[in-house]
Amino acid sequence: MSLDPNQEKLRVTLDDLSTVDTGAALAATEIAPATGLPPGTKSYGNINATPDDPTIAHEKASILLQGWFYLGLAGLIGALAGWGITEHAFVDGIGHRWGNIWMIPLLVALMCVGFAIAESIVERSPRKALIRGGLALPLGIVFGFLFDGVANLIYGICLNICRVAGVQSYHNPSVWFARGFAWMVLGAAGGVVYGIIGQSMKKTGYGVLGGAIGAGIGGLVFDPISFATHGGATSRAIGFCLLGMATGVAMGLVESALKDRWLYVTAGPLAGKQFILYKPRTTMGSSQECDIYLFKDPDILAQHATLEVKGSRTHLSATGMIYASGQPVHGVRVLESGSIIQLGRYVFRYQEKQRG
Repeated sequence: MSLDPNQEKLRVTLDDLSTVDTGAALAATEIAPATGLPPGTKSYGNINATPDDPTIAHEKASILLQGWFYLGLAGLIGALAGWGITEHAFVDGIGHRWGNIWMIPLLVALMCVGFAIAESIVERSPRKALIRGGLALPLGIVFGFLFDGVANLIYGICLNICRVAGVQSYHNPSVWFARGFAWMVLGAAGGVVYGIIGQSMKKTGYGVLGGAIGAGIGGLVFDPISFATHGGATSRAIGFCLLGMATGVAMGLVESALKDRWLYVTAGPLAGKQFILYKPRTTMGSSQECDIYLFKDPDILAQHATLEVKGSRTHLSATGMIYASGQPVHGVRVLESGSIIQLGRYVFRYQEKQRG
């Protein structure tokens, strides 16, 4: 075909290009991402996707996966159970029955059981929950009696100091502080068992600090609650439930505030959960024996990866297919704060506390 020199030439200006609606044109093609899944299937992302890839589904965090929430709930349930078992055998005033002896130790023991199994339940690991609960019960009873004796000793000393200072009534706030100070010991007992079950001295320290703070708050308001409810079973029920809940909430908040390195789940079944790296070596996989149990994903091996803390660095060792910040991990890789790790449908963000 020959070109006619008299034919009008087609000219395209920048103004013409600016009017082109590329979004509408692409939408009209109705091309879906190549995920390999049938239409309507929920996708957690592609193992080959980079962290900024829109095919990775970043899910909303559930409050049920927050440590302060499930530890607070566990403490409340444990304390309520301990009170419920012993209250009918508790005698107010002169005399006592077995409920007077067992109420506080059993309450502390069942709080410890709650703290021990709460995280395993959240992580869908019934095997871990049974093992940890079985260890926590005898430990909680022993520490419950031991710390109850210490708490009573401290409370007696504080009351004597109040009397010497001229305090004549339990309505005086100084007496409330005396009980709160004594109850800090009971919260510390829960923290000790929590750390022992977690096999970490650092976790023990966080648990003791959080437990003491929470229990101290519970003890501080126990007497005002008693006055408002006119004493007896109701005041003990409310006061002990507050003790358990405040202890668990404070443990979770302290643990989160003082952590120095952790994994935050940004996508997958546990989105919103954080795994604090307490141990020098943390295992990840589909086996319930792993520290981080990744369930219901056939692409994840029994022990898929290992995180090792060596000095100030965290090393990721891959057994199965893992992507770190969009790149496949072969062998060992040193993680940096903000690194994105993807194992199957699980996506984690590794974080380190900023050091001054």
